Amino acid sequence: MKLIFIGADHEVTGSCHYIEAAGKKILVDYGMEQGKDYFENVPLPVSAPEIDYVFLTHAHVDHSGNLPLLYAKGFRGKIFATEATADLCSIMLRDCAHIQMQEAEWRNRKGKRNKDIAQIEPSYTMRDAENTIKSIIPCRYGDEVTVCEGVRIRFTDIGHLLGSASIEVWLREKNVEKKLVFSGDIGNKDQPLIKDPQMTDSADVVIMESTYGDRLHTKDRPDYVAELARILERTFARGGNVVIPSFAVGRTQEILYFIRKIKKERLVHINPNFPVFVDSPLAVEATEIFQKNQFDCYDDEAMELIKKHINPITFPNLNLAITTEESRAINEDPEPKVIISASGMCDAGRVRHHLKHNLWRPESTILFVGYQSVGTTGRAIADGATEVRLFGETIDVKAEITQLTGLSGHADKEGLIEWIEGFKVRPKKVFVVHGEDSVCTSFTKCLSEEHGFNAYAPYSGTEYDIISGNFIREGVPIPIRKKESTLVSDVYARLKAAGARLMGLIARAEGMTNKDKAKFADQINSLCEKWSR
Repeated sequence: MKLIFIGADHEVTGSCHYIEAAGKKILVDYGMEQGKDYFENVPLPVSAPEIDYVFLTHAHVDHSGNLPLLYAKGFRGKIFATEATADLCSIMLRDCAHIQMQEAEWRNRKGKRNKDIAQIEPSYTMRDAENTIKSIIPCRYGDEVTVCEGVRIRFTDIGHLLGSASIEVWLREKNVEKKLVFSGDIGNKDQPLIKDPQMTDSADVVIMESTYGDRLHTKDRPDYVAELARILERTFARGGNVVIPSFAVGRTQEILYFIRKIKKERLVHINPNFPVFVDSPLAVEATEIFQKNQFDCYDDEAMELIKKHINPITFPNLNLAITTEESRAINEDPEPKVIISASGMCDAGRVRHHLKHNLWRPESTILFVGYQSVGTTGRAIADGATEVRLFGETIDVKAEITQLTGLSGHADKEGLIEWIEGFKVRPKKVFVVHGEDSVCTSFTKCLSEEHGFNAYAPYSGTEYDIISGNFIREGVPIPIRKKESTLVSDVYARLKAAGARLMGLIARAEGMTNKDKAKFADQINSLCEKWSR
């Protein structure tokens, strides 16, 4: 049995772990990298067609976004996820494919002016995304699922996003059984709509996130409804718009939940029937999925509203913009309004158009309601940039820039410790992943020195023998020199990447039998002869 760390190691995004056990090859998550990356990831140790299964913790693209790429490269196995995650992936992965195809088309149009610029193609297509969605096996929370002989899994609600889960993985090989638990993203307590994180009893090995492992949310939970109402009131008094860059799935629905309360309690006195626009087809579909899964995923407070036949995320003068024309019309209307639009970090999507129309206006407000990764446009604005580049133009930042403090879908340091301390049987090993470099290091030290866990923060490439509990290889940090776009890659870059992968396979061929080495060499020579003609 072997565990290899691939992505989100000493980094926040691009989650990916590889398991080899019971004769099967398994991935846990296969996410896109977002924002600025600092370390190179090792490639998958096997080709995509060799992967048998994927276990998916939740639908956010930094955990799921590369699954269609896996399919495009030949994966034909099964993907196991909760029912709500399967529903959300059906829209999110199609949206990712759409963005990439649009980006490739736009860049190729620009590239035609310069014959020296190679044509590029999207990493995957809509067809790849749709076939990936068909590969997903929906699972219910709490059900123990036999994946194959020697592999069982169970999903537990982790309270981060609709459908998010920690995954218990039982592996049996040669009459030895070991249990791994992957935390996924651990949720913050008392979030609107969804339930609090649920605990797990036991594990031999735990792989846990550490996104907020160096900070604490405020002790006295802010009154988000009152704070949001104050922001709306003062912006409307200036005659401006409130633009909320928001993740289409999760955070958008929370903001709608708050605004329903504001309108019901009439907390905004200037234009109390103010219009709210959700300008994101993805967010509109996601909101429908929230309602579809309410009985399995909503918390007690939301369910009390449902029992009274009250929809907790809708209200008067809520407008849903689907078409491009409807999106454009929002900025043509002078009435002060709330505009909720994706993406949450301002690096893609329709929100960039709304920023272009509002960032330069002192009367408007840009309200951040989620984490802004280093290197994103949202992070630059939140950190006080006086100008940003949008659609090739420099836009002055004159609007009020603010945020709902403490609003987070991630557990803070205390929440993370509470989760790992919740195991009734203390795990033999805790691997800390999915956090910025310094955070992974400091949180691992905290778990080891203050809480007595055998904790370790692996770098990409670390290999661990699950049965013996020994390291096969420890990864080392390899700083990134130049990163290709996460959205598209030119054909020559793919060829170079394939060559680098081949060299990696050759480096690992030392352990092969002489017969396999000779066969491998013959295949490489045959390929070289074919392409040298």
